[in-house]
This record gives sequence, structure tokens and C-alpha cells, in this order.
Amino acid sequence: MSDATARRERLVEAYRAVSACERCPLGATRTKAVFGAGNADAELMFVGEAPGAEEDRRGLPFVGRAGQLLTRLLEEIGFSRDEVFIANVLKCRPPGNRDPRPEEIDACRPWLEQQVELIQPRVIGTLGNFATKLLTRNPTGISRVHGTPQLHELGGRPVFLLPLYHPAAALRSPNLVEELRADFAKLPALLREPLPEPEQAAEESVPEADQLDLFAG
Repeated sequence: MSDATARRERLVEAYRAVSACERCPLGATRTKAVFGAGNADAELMFVGEAPGAEEDRRGLPFVGRAGQLLTRLLEEIGFSRDEVFIANVLKCRPPGNRDPRPEEIDACRPWLEQQVELIQPRVIGTLGNFATKLLTRNPTGISRVHGTPQLHELGGRPVFLLPLYHPAAALRSPNLVEELRADFAKLPALLREPLPEPEQAAEESVPEADQLDLFAG
């Protein structure tokens, strides 16, 4: 069995486990868990905050208005959604779309860490404050760090992180749309940037359908 095939099978196993997860009380209030969707071998991954009402109903990430903006921004830099992988910090919708709570983030963190380990992206776009603070392990707000690539080690491998405003924030504040578009425009060049070997990776800034069906290729 090839490494890619083994990773994909483990990702499917994780999907099934998340679908039955009750590590926190959100497991009792969700309609569907939202594991994530996209290319299991994606070089580019996005991590948002938590599912909303439409995501909870359909079991897929970013399918509402924020997802439409995300799709449009991807297309503008030459990507389609089936080329990337999209996930969230939380796999279940918080009631009333409230902010994730620390204990919920802690309960869900291993799922996200496993996704990063298995997908092995080169670049992760962190969408909004919660994803950015969690994956950068830094409390600095998104307004100060957006658009500046960082190098971190995640899943045992070096990964470029690009903090980005959440598309939902851009919908609420139209002046952010152009900033978000400008930050997205940095992604193609960042994907071409060589990553250091794992032992060389240091925590530092660098220069500027059905979910299972989507796991194939």
C-alpha cells in the first residue's frame, strides 16, 4: 500500500470517528459533524472557525455566503475547491453560531492535528482569529498578522501558515474584501517557496458533494 493510499484510508477512518464524536457537548446539539472536504493530497489547506447553520445541515464546510466568497477568491488565484482541503477548528456548530469555547477547541484540536498530519499540506491559510491563534500558538489578533507568512512545524513537518481574515468578517465589513483578496494573491508564490527540512524548521516569519467522495486524489 502506498503512503498516499494509507494516509487517505486513515483520513476516512478519522471522518467516521468525527461523525460519531461526543468529546464535548456540541456532539449532542449538532445536526451533522463537519469533518472537512477537498483533496486528501492538497498542497493548500484552509482552516476556518466552526460550522454555521447551512454547514451543520449539509455536513460540509463553507457552503453558505462566506463559502461562496472563499470559492470566488480561490478562483481568482487559479484554484478550484476540489484542489484544496477545507476544514474548521470545530467540527460541530456552536449553538447560535456563538464563538468556540476553550474546552471545545481543546476537544477538537486532535482531529485538526490529525488532518494536517495526514493531508501534509505545504501551506495552510488560517481564516480568522480562532484558527490563526490556535495554529500559530500566538495570541496576536488577525488584524496585526494577516497577510504575513509564518513558518511552523505541524504534524511533524514544516508548514507555511498564511493568516487571513475570515470571509464572514469580510462580508460584514466590505472594506476587508480587498485586503483579503490581496492576501489571497500571495498564496501561489508561497506554494512555490521551498520548505526547509523538518530538523531545520524553526518557528519564524518568512518573506513575504459527499465528503468521502472528495477524498479521492
